[in-house]
Amino acid sequence: MLSEDKLQKIKEFTATLSREELIWLNGYIAGQAGALQGAIAAAPAPLNKKITLVYGTETGNAKKLATQLAGIAKKKGVTVKLAGLDQYRLSDLTKEEYFFVVISTQGEGEPPLLAKKFYDHIHEALLDLKKMKFGVLALGDSSYAQFCKTGEDVDARLEALGGHRILPLKKCDVDYEEDALHWIENVIAALQTNVGSVPVIARPAVEDKKPAGKKIYKGTVVTNINLNDRGSNKETYHIEISTEEDIDYVPGDALGIIPPNNDKVVDEIIQLTGIDENKEIATAKVTASVRELLKKHLNIMYPLKSTIKQYAEITGHDVPQEARIGLLDLLKIYPVKDAAMFEEVIKILTSQAPRMYSISSSPSSHGLTEVHITVSKDEYYVGDEKRTGVCSEFFSTVPVGAEIEFFIQKQKHFRLPDPDKDVIMIGPGTGIAPFRSFIAERDAIGASGRNWLFFGEQHFLTDFLYQVEWQAYLQTGTLSRLDLAFSRDQEEKIYVQHRMKQKGAELYEWLQNGAYMYISGKREPTSKDVERALVEIFMEHGNKTQEEAEKYLHQLAEEGRWEKDVY
Repeated sequence: MLSEDKLQKIKEFTATLSREELIWLNGYIAGQAGALQGAIAAAPAPLNKKITLVYGTETGNAKKLATQLAGIAKKKGVTVKLAGLDQYRLSDLTKEEYFFVVISTQGEGEPPLLAKKFYDHIHEALLDLKKMKFGVLALGDSSYAQFCKTGEDVDARLEALGGHRILPLKKCDVDYEEDALHWIENVIAALQTNVGSVPVIARPAVEDKKPAGKKIYKGTVVTNINLNDRGSNKETYHIEISTEEDIDYVPGDALGIIPPNNDKVVDEIIQLTGIDENKEIATAKVTASVRELLKKHLNIMYPLKSTIKQYAEITGHDVPQEARIGLLDLLKIYPVKDAAMFEEVIKILTSQAPRMYSISSSPSSHGLTEVHITVSKDEYYVGDEKRTGVCSEFFSTVPVGAEIEFFIQKQKHFRLPDPDKDVIMIGPGTGIAPFRSFIAERDAIGASGRNWLFFGEQHFLTDFLYQVEWQAYLQTGTLSRLDLAFSRDQEEKIYVQHRMKQKGAELYEWLQNGAYMYISGKREPTSKDVERALVEIFMEHGNKTQEEAEKYLHQLAEEGRWEKDVY
């Protein structure tokens, strides 16, 4: 029992805490009590449990996290079987007792290529997973509509097959490190519990303005030009950023930036809600004034469906789950009662997600204090009103001399091979960006391998991105072959996959002789159309059945000779 004096002090202290802080304190005290009891009785015994930990990755992040979890679990006395989903033996699924999955989502809700066999298997096979206790950590990017869709699918399917979820699904955004580490803590807590699900330890809110663990560079925009000529249906901007310090990147990496929101939209939201723009509000990751939050930190253009659902609960409106409705439209159609209610809305808004752009420069060619990106202005309609993507609008208007902050997103697989290897690059539209980096790098280092580029756009006269550079590389021999597809220059539309099939025999010969093949650009429809064309090429020129052709493409991927940077 506590003395009256100590009890009174505890009451006074806890009265100042939020609900989340009280939950955390409860877990902390329970942990301290457990540790004290263990110290009195004897040294704590190891967990002596066996788990299987699998990962599905495209860029290497899921593997990195799974490896980190395995290391922590082993220190706690847990035996860990760690495997990539491309190597995992599917027949073992029904035997698993503790099964944890770390998996990313690609493009519009698709599993990583190396995890597709596992994903298809659990959705197509009738498995009995009643013995299984599982947890799923999903990695994704909230700027995409299908945020963490693969993780959601795997989590739901394991439960549908009889598995017992001992941890709720954890969805992580691009700045995933801190949330992922917290999930790891809860995995260990789950293993320390003999039966049933475990309460998730709440993490106190912390200020975190930048993606955790990322080196933030400060740069100055030195060039911003529209690569499309007058009369084009598109606007594609070539942007060069200069820094005072060396930038740690290689060809294939991406540049990440958290874009500011449009000033006019922010002004209208403030005016519409009547809120004091200078009032400071604490959100989950940062405390700042209303204007700064709406301008720099919060996702106000594409709220998640879960956010819209919470908005409806706060305002009392019956709001349909629209796919692309912004906060301003929500406020106009389903208004808040007053400024106080809007404060509650601000607190449920998610952080502005970083946008990633394939780097189009080469450190060997352009230097270590300069980085280039190629940005297409993303325009779409909501009803009859034309809208522009947050980040592409920013880059289309950012003036020379403007200062910006960015970070580098490392890519594990999308990498150049040895200098003596041949390379085939398929880059329609802004998919050309990483291949400008590839060719510039190979030219600068004098690589002996041949380079073959397929490029496509709408019109030769207005949309041939970096035309002068490609022609120069052809003249010097750095670029061995260049095949172009301008879809609108003739009555019948011609795309890169058609040019590939026209050159199918030579393309297959390059691959048979060890060439590495890459594609960058939109997942739908380009990437899918190109894969179908490749299967047809392998069937025709490799004398293969469709099944054999598909296996050959999968084999190239497993060997690291078929890599994708698609979105």
